[in-house]
Amino acid sequence: MSSVAEIEIMKAMEVQLPLGLLGFENIKTYSLTSPPDQEPFSWLTMCTGEGLAFLVLPPAFVLNDYAPDLSNDDVNFLEIRHPDDAMILNIVKLRPNGTATVNLKAPIVINRHTMIGKQVVLSQSAYAINHPIQSA
Repeated sequence: MSSVAEIEIMKAMEVQLPLGLLGFENIKTYSLTSPPDQEPFSWLTMCTGEGLAFLVLPPAFVLNDYAPDLSNDDVNFLEIRHPDDAMILNIVKLRPNGTATVNLKAPIVINRHTMIGKQVVLSQSAYAINHPIQSA
């Protein structure tokens, strides 16, 4: 997480998470920004509350064959009609030793058309909570 003050103001997409994120269930509105100099990373910033931001990354940059199995309830909640409707992001954790991991066990799935999302916990999967990000 980072302070909002550290993020340059740029074009942002508003994302609604009606159920919030784990540990931040009361925060429903976020701003998704993608600074060009930080690609492929983006920032999911709280629009209310403590003004914190989560560093997020599309899973394809970490694991080419990442294919979370969403429940029918999740698909219906998000009104996903086609796989391309879903934008999937994973939260990155920066470690004090300079390494980083990504949470593949609880992706944030957003409907690209409605910008409504949900953090989905993949309880029946072998994906890791702290999957290492390999440096380029």
